[in-house]
Amino acid sequence: MATRSPQKKKASTKYIFVVGGVMSGVGKGVATSSIGLILQSKGYAVTALKIDPYINVDAGTMNPTEHGEVFVLRDGYETDQDMGNYERFMGLELSRDHYMTTGLVYKTVIEKERNLEYGGRCVEVVPHIPQEVIRRIKKAVRTSKADIAIIEIGGTVGEYQNILFLEAARIMKLEHPNDVFSVLVSYLPIPSKIGEMKTKPTQYAVRTLNSTGIQPDFIIARSDRPLDEKRKEKLAVNCSIRKEDVISAPDVESIYDVPLNFEQDHLGDRFLKKLGLKAKKRDNLSVWEKRVMRNRKSTETVRIGVVGKYFKTGDYVFSDAYISVIEALKHAACEVGRKIELDWIDSADFETDPKRLESLRQYQGILVPGGFGGRGIEGIVSAIRFCREEKVPYFGLCYGMQLMVIEYARSVMKLADAHTKEVNGTTNHPVIDILPEQVEKLRKKNFGATMRLGQYPAMLKSGSIAREAYKSDAILERHRHRYEVNPEYIGQIEAAGLIFSATSPDGVLMEIAELPKKQHPFFLGTQFHPEFQSSLIAPHPLFVAFLRAAVKEGK
Repeated sequence: MATRSPQKKKASTKYIFVVGGVMSGVGKGVATSSIGLILQSKGYAVTALKIDPYINVDAGTMNPTEHGEVFVLRDGYETDQDMGNYERFMGLELSRDHYMTTGLVYKTVIEKERNLEYGGRCVEVVPHIPQEVIRRIKKAVRTSKADIAIIEIGGTVGEYQNILFLEAARIMKLEHPNDVFSVLVSYLPIPSKIGEMKTKPTQYAVRTLNSTGIQPDFIIARSDRPLDEKRKEKLAVNCSIRKEDVISAPDVESIYDVPLNFEQDHLGDRFLKKLGLKAKKRDNLSVWEKRVMRNRKSTETVRIGVVGKYFKTGDYVFSDAYISVIEALKHAACEVGRKIELDWIDSADFETDPKRLESLRQYQGILVPGGFGGRGIEGIVSAIRFCREEKVPYFGLCYGMQLMVIEYARSVMKLADAHTKEVNGTTNHPVIDILPEQVEKLRKKNFGATMRLGQYPAMLKSGSIAREAYKSDAILERHRHRYEVNPEYIGQIEAAGLIFSATSPDGVLMEIAELPKKQHPFFLGTQFHPEFQSSLIAPHPLFVAFLRAAVKEGK
């Protein structure tokens, strides 16, 4: 009788929690993405999750000038911009399983309680909220079939808002002592009047983390310059950590240098040793490094003006509102062998002083990103007209396409009051109108997660700029909008010369508008957001086509 060979037991999943110390905005998302990329290069399947300590159920209703860009996943979930970094670095397509907020977790627990899913027990903040967090983490791991999950906890240690998520990490470590690890990303200041890098704030951050029951396994030390051996020794002694597990993370030229910089401290091998794993392959990030070096060697620049309305927060420019657009431009610039030079142009400036439009001549291309509402849009429309008439390459995204259609209707078709019903509900020529299924939602003030969201197919017309760029007849792109080109005007618009080169498969929704290349070097807008599907390794074809046109016209 044949004996059955024993089945090899599947290795347990490893969990890495990434938390912040001292202050926010020092790069936890990029650190998380870089760790994931490095572990992928060692041969492991990696997934990533983001936990945001907001009462908002998702990121869709957050103001971009306060919170930054809303990143839309393939399944339509509206999330924090760090999810975009995870996808761009690791080549992943994440789902709603990989993002949670305080509001979502509480909402789920309350709904379960109302449905008697707790069997009539007294439902409490602890342990039920951390247990729900843990359930969601493990579900994301199952759906993605990951060997390693990296979980970024928003905010910094010591904040009341994220203490329940740290509690979830502590409980997971108690349940899986050999499979759960923690990383503290902390800032080391160098006061200008002192001139010495200070470790004390990070020491306090570690002790605050210790007070939650968590000891970091690694410290990623952010600063404007590399960490020296003396500072590593001080952190090791005072934070109960090995010196080699303190990873230097100085400011670098590009976020894409970060994983390469981490590997100088052998972060990948240190992680595998700590996780009890062995490298399955030795890729050493060669493809990634080639792209980074290609960008670094570029000596010529391409200058692009970004005309928008979400730039200013007080006295500062807040470019995070358009972070995916910025990164997509960088990816395309690398592809065409240029360094990108971006200028932020507040569209309201053109409304107060139309003569400023002449300043657009200095740019090789103009991009108008997405947005909502009426503030500053007349300035954008005038900028679009300037680009069309002066043959400056123009690329409009979402609202940028809608305003492009409005400008064309006003200037070429002579429909003087052509507008979008989003701004002017009584216009005689609503060339942009609300999607029919959205009318009732707005009437009921049902704003959250109710737009046309996520990935949809479109068909491309042969002979168009878009078809030439994609080299395909069909595409899948991500959307986030309520308004569309009004079907009643499509025939008139095309008869006047503007081409709708991509439509929904049924031909009802207009996805790309453009002028023929014989009329303009590049005058194109998309109803979708192509920036959500661009990466350093795979730049988006429309961004590449835009920059190629900009480089050509700028010679």
